Amino acid sequence: MHRPQTLPETLTLLHDLAQDVKVLAGGQSLLPLLNFRLSRPAHVVDIGRVAQLATIRRSARELSVGATVRHAEAEASAAVAAHTPLLAAALPQIAHPPVRNRGTVGGSLAHADPAAELPSVAMALDAVFVAASTKGERTIPAVEFFRTHLTTALRPDELLTEVRFPTAAPGTGAAFLEVGRRRGDFALVGAAVQITLDGPRIAEARVCLSGVDQTPHRCRAAEEILTGAAVDSARVREAGDAARDAIRPSDDLHATAAYRRDVAGTLLVRAVAEAARRARPFAG
Repeated sequence: MHRPQTLPETLTLLHDLAQDVKVLAGGQSLLPLLNFRLSRPAHVVDIGRVAQLATIRRSARELSVGATVRHAEAEASAAVAAHTPLLAAALPQIAHPPVRNRGTVGGSLAHADPAAELPSVAMALDAVFVAASTKGERTIPAVEFFRTHLTTALRPDELLTEVRFPTAAPGTGAAFLEVGRRRGDFALVGAAVQITLDGPRIAEARVCLSGVDQTPHRCRAAEEILTGAAVDSARVREAGDAARDAIRPSDDLHATAAYRRDVAGTLLVRAVAEAARRARPFAG
């Protein structure tokens, strides 16, 4: 176990150990894999002491969340609540309070579970991922970051240092709805929706589904149908139908593909209604 104190020290370790190393942040994804011997790295780098990775910073157009910011810290952040409503809506849906007290934003995203909440939030918002190594820093758009199930664009010697979420425009509301067997359990399907209203109509829509593909599924067809629509119109139901038609989930031990398709469309319609309710007090 390696416990670096600074970012440069961390990056040097990852460079030197890149062939057989795992990064430990909150441990909510990695520790179960280690316990069940599903992952057996020769080295583990604990980044919990690297203060630079534990900050939330706001600029004019984006909110930067450090990789080791705990879910509970982000959930309690006034900046997150005020400027990234979809992230704020999703955080309370993550598992249970003890998990949110330990789990980190960066850890959840780097784990890249397509059924998890934060990957679909990042995809819906076109978040930008910042990866660092001894060679320098690069940014990765969300659409390129998630490659397939539990696989990202991070290189073996790279560390996810922060995620940049665009700040919401006035008149924006968001909702994150999901279905599981019990609250806090593994989600079967989730819907991340953020809309910006211009009076009674939707000026912009962002929609992403979780649990229906190998990566979060951005529903572009549904977004196009919603844009310009009244929030109580038949076009919202059309958007739900478009989402059902666009996804090709698989049967598994938890649910059938048909069930996931049906639930996905229903959640989308409900999430649009909830997002609109939250946006109306701020709309023009």
